[in-house]
Amino acid sequence: MHFLEIQDIHKKTGSDFELLPVSFCVEQFRKLAIAGESGSGKSTLVKIIGGLAQPDGGQVLFEGVRVKGPEEKLMMATPGMAYLSQHFELKENYWVEDILNYSNQLTEASSRELFDICRISHLLRRKTHQVSGGEKQRIALARLLVNTPRLLILDEPYSNLDLITKNILKDVIRDVSEQLKITCMLVSHDPLDILPWADEVIVMKGGKIMQQAAPEVIYREPVNDYVAGIFGKYNLLPAALVKALGGKATAETFVRPEQLQVVEKGGVKGVVKAVHFVGYGYDVQVQVENMLLSVRAADNGFKAGNTVRVAWRA
Repeated sequence: MHFLEIQDIHKKTGSDFELLPVSFCVEQFRKLAIAGESGSGKSTLVKIIGGLAQPDGGQVLFEGVRVKGPEEKLMMATPGMAYLSQHFELKENYWVEDILNYSNQLTEASSRELFDICRISHLLRRKTHQVSGGEKQRIALARLLVNTPRLLILDEPYSNLDLITKNILKDVIRDVSEQLKITCMLVSHDPLDILPWADEVIVMKGGKIMQQAAPEVIYREPVNDYVAGIFGKYNLLPAALVKALGGKATAETFVRPEQLQVVEKGGVKGVVKAVHFVGYGYDVQVQVENMLLSVRAADNGFKAGNTVRVAWRA
């Protein structure tokens, strides 16, 4: 028996499908990320999994038990699951400690550990109107976790957060999954949210699963240009050029900029067209034959018009 099994769930709104029949399984303690463009069906999918939206067909099995939709039950919550939306709510002018203790099923020691993991221990004696938006989100997460869920669903948790607050929440979510041993499902469209965190990634488009694989496979071996583009810049190169660069290919291949380098000898000759600083290095645009390649360089030793050689990075 799988921990979580999605069997041919689908949903239609008017004449359009939000979800075409979708099926996959999640094993316990795994971290699954769901990526895709806006309107690809990500949020609809996780709401159905969490019992917050009614599918038109198919079923979700959680620990072998069918998850009921909102049309089949009085309470929205599904036992054993927790769902954190980007549109969470906390009552104003309440003590944070009181909100967390209301349904707390943990011991005092376990509660302290959880509040430390969520980086909110220093907020317990404040009122909800005295904390920031990012702090409120971590409080909302802790409020879910005191109920000891076995599956945590995070729907676009990083939306509308500044980078500092976002990085704190990333650390919290990583520690929640690893230290508390909770199976996690995270929806995001940002590759930096997904690639370092997930054990497995599902990429969606138009209500369908385009690819499901480990992050490294999704990034290095995307099945099409849509999946490749979701996770950053890429070159689409014919097999002959990949081989000339020093790589291996039998067909047209997606190649990331960091898989290529500028070298003194070997490779293929080209002309630099532009150089852009990207924070973690430089994106060097090199014209090779009739193709413009994106090549990653550690330093800026290039100017437009320079003749260089590009090769596969070993």
